[in-house]
Amino acid sequence: MTTIRAAVIGAGYLGRFHAQKYAAEPGVQLLAVVDPRVESRTALARELGVAASDDHREWLGKVDAVSVVTTTPAHFSVAADFLRAGAHVLVEKPITETVEQARELIALASSAKRVLQVGHLERFNPVIVAAERELAGARFIECQRLAPFKERGTDVNVVLDLMIHDIDIVQSIVGRPIESIDAVGTPVFSGAVDIANARLRFEGGCVADVTASRVSLKTERRMRVFRGDAYLSLDLQNRILTVIRKRSEAPTAGELPVTIDERSFEQSDALRDEIRSFLDCIRTGRAPLVGGEDGLRALETAIRINRALLS
Repeated sequence: MTTIRAAVIGAGYLGRFHAQKYAAEPGVQLLAVVDPRVESRTALARELGVAASDDHREWLGKVDAVSVVTTTPAHFSVAADFLRAGAHVLVEKPITETVEQARELIALASSAKRVLQVGHLERFNPVIVAAERELAGARFIECQRLAPFKERGTDVNVVLDLMIHDIDIVQSIVGRPIESIDAVGTPVFSGAVDIANARLRFEGGCVADVTASRVSLKTERRMRVFRGDAYLSLDLQNRILTVIRKRSEAPTAGELPVTIDERSFEQSDALRDEIRSFLDCIRTGRAPLVGGEDGLRALETAIRINRALLS
């Protein structure tokens, strides 16, 4: 496939960025942006010089790849239509509303031999990428994801809106089943839970304490990972990775018993990297970094957390 024909379904805040990335990518022809809102689709289509449409079904069989950046309730029907029509699909998180829908999408992608990638963008954060080899053997993980309140994203609660990013990362680090979940949370500004904390206990003993808030006065995205011989601090917002290791040799007098390695990373474009990875999977046939099974696993845990919030 020399040129990949693409469309973006959903011309809102995030859909606009998806469309811009495809339009700027070599070897990709962005054909259309689709959204039921006239102003949103028209303005974006005019900016990028592509077609505007109010119905995604007009593009079935006409594109090779799509980003599904609609509200969560529409993820399943739109993604399923394109998979059945033979297109590769990048669907924003959460993958779907229900576990059953996610499983059906995975089955459709497998049957059609098409890429199904889920938009867990934080996996492409340079701090996460750089720390990957250091994260094995975690015993305790602490995550804080704080953001000011915005109307955007309130079609789901804070667990499915923000916490699901860290749920995905934590589960990819630990790689074991969850034994138990304790959770607390409350609505503040919306009709759904806006701040929540969950404690996940994994088989093998690792514990993760995960907090997400969309009613904070500041934006913060931090992870702390503790191993038997090291402590890692990941500032995902400011792109700083700090690794504090226990010295293998005895320290001299007045010397700290640890070594401290801090690395800063330049401003990156995680969405561009995510879309490029998606396109590379289409061209090469390799499995996506965050596939349908990853999206399903994160969704299952988010639903368990939501149930725990009600108990």
